[in-house]
Amino acid sequence: MEKAILGLDIGGTGIKGGVLVNGHLEDIRNIPTPAHEDQEFILETIALFIESYLHHDIAGIGIGIPGLVNVKEGIVLGLANIPAFQHVELKKFLTERFGKPVFINNDANCFALGVHKFGVGKKFQNLVGITLGTGLGGGIVINGHLYSGVNSAAGEWCSASYLEHNFEHYCSGKFFANYYHSKPKALAKQALAGDPVALKAFEEYGHHLGELFKHILYALAPEAIVLGGSIRKTYPLFKKSLHETLSTFNYPTVLENLHILLSELDETAIHGAVALVDIETETVNN
Repeated sequence: MEKAILGLDIGGTGIKGGVLVNGHLEDIRNIPTPAHEDQEFILETIALFIESYLHHDIAGIGIGIPGLVNVKEGIVLGLANIPAFQHVELKKFLTERFGKPVFINNDANCFALGVHKFGVGKKFQNLVGITLGTGLGGGIVINGHLYSGVNSAAGEWCSASYLEHNFEHYCSGKFFANYYHSKPKALAKQALAGDPVALKAFEEYGHHLGELFKHILYALAPEAIVLGGSIRKTYPLFKKSLHETLSTFNYPTVLENLHILLSELDETAIHGAVALVDIETETVNN
């Protein structure tokens, strides 16, 4: 029987887990993140959560976190929403505790790898995954392999300067909060009902996202850009303006070969974390 791979998504509000067995995710559950406790307490919480999965025959553990990671050493360098989680030797702690191989990476990188390994990005060897939610995340797959860069910081377009702020300010939920004082889901309902202000919000959003995509295309010229995160569900509302902006890209032959796709995975974060172990295991075995 195939051994299970445990995937964890550690966020500022919750820790979610699931196991991949025979190509399928199962036993998906979550617990609150004790974000304001000390480092030792948080580590013990993570360990106890992992222990609850040990009735499965776990072959390895993959973890995605919303921050920078020294991937080789498995050191979490910092998490904005968990103050005590700075320079945490998470891989060493968990390896010594459980004797299992542990792989850790940025959650947006995990998303890109997850959609390449399990989702709509399967047939593409070169893709970029973009998560559109409260924040903006990015991950890169080149020649079928995740490219993390130094300290898993590759694909951090969120912090790149754009207009008066940065891309995250205009391409995440922050755009709707700052300029329309609303959440994307609420605005989407209004837009679908024909509200002109809401329709204008998504038109503007599409233009901003189009400028981000142009930056990505100039740097990487991927075969596909796969969208994840809650805002992807409103894609029909900003698709037209996105493509209008993309049409100004200087290399039409690159644009003609670009596929813009929406992730269909319900548990993308866990799929991505699991993919870290799966890919690394294949590399070692080969």
